[in-house]
Amino acid sequence: MKHFGLTLNLKNAPGLIEAYKAYHRDAWPEVVAALKAVGITRMDIYLLGRQLFMAMETVDAFDIERDFPRYLEQHPRCREWDALMRAFQEPVAAAQPGEWWARMEPVFEL
Repeated sequence: MKHFGLTLNLKNAPGLIEAYKAYHRDAWPEVVAALKAVGITRMDIYLLGRQLFMAMETVDAFDIERDFPRYLEQHPRCREWDALMRAFQEPVAAAQPGEWWARMEPVFEL
């Protein structure tokens, strides 16, 4: 198994955080199936203020640069979901140019 930590922010707008959480309480089945199909075995998203942290576990063969974007190709609803979620999100200040979900450096594992 591989593990990844990624982060981004939600935009600062009234009602936006609650709407984002509501979408994720009832994530679209096509999106969930596509994430699993590309090798993601577990995904948890945590929220503190406006900052999101995604903990992702994948199969060993998973390559984040190749496979994470592949879920968008699985079903038109995945592209629709991604566009909808990006309307809520913005990169963190420390993100690299062009990076949306910024990869975090692992510093401890138990």
